[in-house]
Amino acid sequence: MNFKENKAIYLQIADRICDEILLERYKEEERIPSVREYAAVVEVNANTVMRSYDFLQAQEVIYNKRGIGYFVSTGARELIHSLRKKYFLNEELDYFFKRMYTLGFSAEEVTKMYREFIRKQK
Repeated sequence: MNFKENKAIYLQIADRICDEILLERYKEEERIPSVREYAAVVEVNANTVMRSYDFLQAQEVIYNKRGIGYFVSTGARELIHSLRKKYFLNEELDYFFKRMYTLGFSAEEVTKMYREFIRKQK
């Protein structure tokens, strides 16, 4: 896994696990890899992955069955979607709008580009 310097590694790993849940690589109520297994996959220290799992557990995306492992919570996909949407609206969109304004983009230009993007996705 290639990590970016602008975000903590454990959060990048948590994002990756969330992506895998959204893509249904791990389904609700299904066991996810152990901390050690996942550490080997992403080539980091197991303590870093443990921090990711603790973070996701605090967000109620996963839960621990003592002695068995970590599982994807019921409703995790909807929760991840909701959390990411909230983050995007509160953090990233404000930055995006500031960049649009400083670069002189009009709302109409961006709307046109967005509609073209959506058209290409279909």
